[in-house]
Amino acid sequence: MYFCGIDIAKRKHVALILDSAGQPVKPAFAFDNSRSGFDQLLAELQALTAPVTIGLEATGHYWLALYEALVTHDHAVVVLNPLQVHAYQRSGLRKCKNDRTDAFWIADFVRIANLPATSRELPVLLQLRELARFRFWLTEQMGDCKRKVLCVLDRVFPEYETLFSNVFLRSSQQLLAQAVTPQEFADFNLDELTRHLQAASHGRLGRLQAEALQAAARQSVGVHFLADAVHVEMHCLLEQIHLLDTQRQCVDQALTQLMAQLPQHLTSIPGIGPVTAAAILAEIGDVQRFDSLDKLVGYAGIDATVYQSGQFEAQVAHMSKRGSAYLRHALWLAASMAIQHEPDLKSFYVRKRAEGKPHGVALGAVCRKLLARIYVVLKEQRPYTLRSIPDAET
Repeated sequence: MYFCGIDIAKRKHVALILDSAGQPVKPAFAFDNSRSGFDQLLAELQALTAPVTIGLEATGHYWLALYEALVTHDHAVVVLNPLQVHAYQRSGLRKCKNDRTDAFWIADFVRIANLPATSRELPVLLQLRELARFRFWLTEQMGDCKRKVLCVLDRVFPEYETLFSNVFLRSSQQLLAQAVTPQEFADFNLDELTRHLQAASHGRLGRLQAEALQAAARQSVGVHFLADAVHVEMHCLLEQIHLLDTQRQCVDQALTQLMAQLPQHLTSIPGIGPVTAAAILAEIGDVQRFDSLDKLVGYAGIDATVYQSGQFEAQVAHMSKRGSAYLRHALWLAASMAIQHEPDLKSFYVRKRAEGKPHGVALGAVCRKLLARIYVVLKEQRPYTLRSIPDAET
């Protein structure tokens, strides 16, 4: 058996091949991050007289093309977290560090750890992660636009926000596309304003809402001289919100198609919908790389920090917030839904609040319980079923 370690870089990669005893088969060699460079590596691997396991670090995005070339030629590839290799390298006595020594440590780590090849589902998982993170970015952009709309209204018609349960309801957005300032709403024909509200809200709003809107407009303390400027701002912002929402729906469709290609049962867990499941699965990837729940909890960054020095030990432990912020965000959203609709987690949350825990601390505890369920479902590849077991193990 042979073990090949590859140190990834932008322009050139460096490879080193070890035998089963950990001895180099030949000196380390560099090859270009190009088609000809990949062919050079493949020729070296083909010349070996026994199977080879290849280890490479997930460094930025520079490893992706090489990974694709290797798995296309049916090589067993282990994708490593650079932190794993760094920790292993620190155990050695030699402190020399360069591309060739890095390739050696990668190959030796794969040899010693006896890691299984990375799942062939990785390309689909990477696509899922790409789109899930892009969706997160679209949502953040939409949130920025909505906050800007509220800032505009706060200057020219601060009373408007109190008249709707949500400024961004369809009925409200359609109104804002036609009028922004209090003077414009006050001058609106009452019957026409009523018809607009009825049509946009499918009959839920009508004349009473129109009268309340005009009454507030006549008493508004908003700034009048900004009218021309805020018209332009509001038009652009509403158009951008609509565009971002349309794009997010397009991403949701693509995520649904990718999820259909993967064996998973995350949506069987109460509180986890299709989009949240996609974000969670994208960030966890191959769950087999986590040999315990605690390691997955640490990767999500929802474990408690410990601060102790001498006789002092902190009494308040904060969430570490290491690892994947995207996974942590998805868990937080799922937990927020679960405490509303899932009786077991709802009662657990209420119990934590009754103990005096703040909302954030109690919800963080729910996140951990939810992650334990996710871990079992992914490990055992089966739908979720609630079992009567102690809280610490649920």
